[in-house]
Amino acid sequence: MNDWPEGWSDDNRGNRYGRGSASAQPEGARSMRQVRRPASGAYGGGPGQSAPPYGGVPQQPAYGGGYGDDTSVDGYDSGYNTGQVYGAPGGGGNGGGPGRTHEPRPAPNWRRRIKWTAITVVTLLVVTSVGTYFWADSKLNREVDLSKVIDRPEAGEGTNYLIVGSDSRAGMSDEEKKKLHTGSAEGKRTDSMMILHTGSNGDTLISLPRDSDVEIPTFKGSESGKTYQGTGRHVKLNAAYAEDGPELLVRTVEFNTGLHIDHYVEIGFAGFANIVDAVGGVEITIPEGGMKDKKSGADFEAGKQTLNGEQALAFVRTRYALKRSDLDRTKNQQKFLAALANQVATPGTVLNPFKLYPTMGAGLDSLIVDKDMGLFDLADMFWAMKSVNGGDGKSMNMPISGSAGGNLVWDKAKVKKLVEELKNDEKVTVSGG
Repeated sequence: MNDWPEGWSDDNRGNRYGRGSASAQPEGARSMRQVRRPASGAYGGGPGQSAPPYGGVPQQPAYGGGYGDDTSVDGYDSGYNTGQVYGAPGGGGNGGGPGRTHEPRPAPNWRRRIKWTAITVVTLLVVTSVGTYFWADSKLNREVDLSKVIDRPEAGEGTNYLIVGSDSRAGMSDEEKKKLHTGSAEGKRTDSMMILHTGSNGDTLISLPRDSDVEIPTFKGSESGKTYQGTGRHVKLNAAYAEDGPELLVRTVEFNTGLHIDHYVEIGFAGFANIVDAVGGVEITIPEGGMKDKKSGADFEAGKQTLNGEQALAFVRTRYALKRSDLDRTKNQQKFLAALANQVATPGTVLNPFKLYPTMGAGLDSLIVDKDMGLFDLADMFWAMKSVNGGDGKSMNMPISGSAGGNLVWDKAKVKKLVEELKNDEKVTVSGG
């Protein structure tokens, strides 16, 4: 049965075109023949032309020349270019006619790529930094109002921080109190006090023994606003804090030293331990003979070791295992706080968000500062403590001349010279007790 449309025969289709070849070799690529346009009126009812039979295909016009012949028939130029089958000689590549080629892909614009990559990175850093700043700033507990402190000495050069470690047990469970050997006393007292001076001639960290003999001056009550006249009453320095909190402590320190305090920073027992744990522990060297104190929980062998939060708190609170009790303890506190600041400021903490944010969170949640304290002030304080630990600054005790009634008496002449050097931001030459 002939499946071809009516009017077509095998002769019309040629011997091989459109059906299998007897040859085992595939046919080669061939160019399409030129098609001669029919005379005017073809298939349109013109003279000598007739429409093809119904359902049939019109008779194809004759082809001029052999395969690939570009010459016209009977002097007629069809106006068509010779089409080439893929792979035919003279072909222009994939889908291209003779003489056509693909344009080469343009080289990547590395300068543009680097520019936009840099812009993206900088934008992310700015957004992250701004977000971190506002997050950290919102966590600062600005509870101390230094505007309530009266009769203040004139401010000098540089910045003076009063750093206080309190024995506050706020928020601690009975189990935590037992673990940290803090006891269960109500209220809070100052367990350690230091003045940190930052300036252009080196940083100085001065410990104020809590048993220092000081005079309570005239002051205004932080809560009542009532003025309490000074009577010349002498007490231990930590009693000022117990009597009316941070504002009276600042007033007492300023009155007895003549040094203006710019900022106040306080941290409790639990907060101190949490910071140490968040930073991954602090390396400290225990002096020869080791350290053992049942009341603080200290039990350390001599030599270098890394202390966790619980051990660190025991170390800085130890008194009874030391020869000079309070004076030696203040030196240990200075040493440890400087080492802690050094650990916090290392690239391993600052550049590692998995350490930085927990450390910042633990520290900021635990600190109580004055209302004018900012994050840059806090950063300045930590960097100064790091420099003291690195040997670029000086650490010392307040100069002591003796004792009276169990209180440590300051050396007035040395204290006066020390304060003058700090006020003028000069290199400290005074030695401590």
